[in-house]
Amino acid sequence: MTFQQTLAPPPAEQVQADIERTFAEDIGHGDATAELLPADARASATLTCREDAVIAGIAWFDACFKRLDPNVRINWQLGDGMRVTAGSVICKLEGMARAMVSAERSALNFLQLLSGTATATAAYVEAVAGTPVKVLDTRKTVPGLRIAQKYAVRCGGGHNHRVGLYDAILVKENHIIAAGGIAAAVEAARRLHPSLLLEVEVENLDELQQALSARVDRIMLDNFNPPLMREAVHITAGRVPLEVSGNVDLTTISEYARTGVDFISVGALTKHVQAIDLSLRLQLD
Repeated sequence: MTFQQTLAPPPAEQVQADIERTFAEDIGHGDATAELLPADARASATLTCREDAVIAGIAWFDACFKRLDPNVRINWQLGDGMRVTAGSVICKLEGMARAMVSAERSALNFLQLLSGTATATAAYVEAVAGTPVKVLDTRKTVPGLRIAQKYAVRCGGGHNHRVGLYDAILVKENHIIAAGGIAAAVEAARRLHPSLLLEVEVENLDELQQALSARVDRIMLDNFNPPLMREAVHITAGRVPLEVSGNVDLTTISEYARTGVDFISVGALTKHVQAIDLSLRLQLD
């Protein structure tokens, strides 16, 4: 099953930058253990997924091996965003043995983490199936890997919220207090950044009315319970998209989705990630 999302990975230079940082901390000035292998030794390897998963991160996996062996041959049996079952062989490689053992850990780290993100996202997306709700990610990502994890969210069928603090405005409690109220915060946001999406977080129905009066682009219902969500949907009457945030997990998201809201943001997609179990077995040629 392939999710119908735009799965083009980030630009190659972004992926390469991730790889360079990873190799700097893992390989440093050289792989002392890899030097035990003959310099001209060649090897083949088989990558197996040991659990049911949605795969994501192929570009990062490939870039690790190609950085050390530009001529490595990598044959994938699937693509990002596709499901695999436990025990599936998903990739085979042929290349220089030293490069393979040096790149292995970094390559697996990327693929395990990003596949874990995609797999978690897929579970949340499945939980809201049958509703029009879109599952969104947040900024609660692994430092330095936000672009990669947000790509993995798309692989799992989810959608991206703002990438960072620069591409959308989310006015939260502290912003409202500092600005002197919702209306004042919204007025300043429109004046300073008229082209950016403007979302306001509200904590009660009175603040909801204020946000509606201010004509914001989206309203975030922070820690509303389902009855309050339904009332907010009724009051809003489709004038502004509503997003739910707070206390969202796999036991609650289905009920939240049935209240009629438009989006549900889930920090757990990228914060509480369990890496997928992968195994790369190498054999000298």
